[in-house]
Amino acid sequence: MRVVQFHEPGQGNRVGITREDDVLDVTGVAGGGSLGLLLAAAAGRSPDVSGAPRVASFAELDVTPEAGRRHLRLPVDPPEVWGAGVTYRKSAEFRDEDTSTSKGIYDLVYSSPRPELFYKGRSVHCAGPNGAGTIRSDSVFTAPEPELALVLSAAGEVLGYTLCDDVSAWDIERENPLYLPQSKIFYGCAVIGPAVVTPDDLPDPRALTLRCTISREGQTVFDESVGLDRLQRSFEELIAYLRRNNPIQDGAVLSTGTGIIVPAELALKDGDELELICDPIGTLRHTMRRLPEDWELRPAGAGATR
Repeated sequence: MRVVQFHEPGQGNRVGITREDDVLDVTGVAGGGSLGLLLAAAAGRSPDVSGAPRVASFAELDVTPEAGRRHLRLPVDPPEVWGAGVTYRKSAEFRDEDTSTSKGIYDLVYSSPRPELFYKGRSVHCAGPNGAGTIRSDSVFTAPEPELALVLSAAGEVLGYTLCDDVSAWDIERENPLYLPQSKIFYGCAVIGPAVVTPDDLPDPRALTLRCTISREGQTVFDESVGLDRLQRSFEELIAYLRRNNPIQDGAVLSTGTGIIVPAELALKDGDELELICDPIGTLRHTMRRLPEDWELRPAGAGATR
């Protein structure tokens, strides 16, 4: 099952499932948004959606968010988002290369039994499909981190798989590893979507390939792929460490780390357009926006939904 959420003008959040190129509205049987649908499916209680009406084609919903038209939202509204780091060799080597202090700490984590896990925020920190990831006003080297992400139950069961851009201010982390929270947690620091695919429809996610492109002023300036089989840690291992003495909530998202490294000379700029491509999950498109120093969160309900 491939699950999405979308905004319907005048009605708000709706839940959909895809059938080939069509999106069917299953809000009436979902119960609790997409999370309710995912929890029911995991418990073997998948609702009967045979009579669900067609809303639109997926492409018709895969558009820039505007309050006055249908568009994809976050496929799940996570109460908490976590990230895993240094789960690919390339990430460990790159992050150690230009760290001015504590040389080798990332390689040590790569080979250590304990993984790097960090908090990324909650729904308010996230953007959905075709939304905007952001660049902190005090960062000069922000980079995308394209990743496969797990949607989890409180018991640690994988409810489904989605994509996440773990947008990170690498210059802040490099200045001092103790600045990691500021490097990782800010408004627009996680872009999630476009859909959640349940394990019954994706039995071997490590067989997939994830690709990332960056376009700037109409030109592709970066295009790289990685096989998810190069992920050094198992999902079970990451989940076990995340839940060790740490209760998580239904719908928590755990992003599993990146094997795609963007060099400093291609630090993200305002207006950049990114694509994270991984079938059958889909293509997660988003732009980048630099936050001003005097930025404040707008009141809830202002503008398009995330």
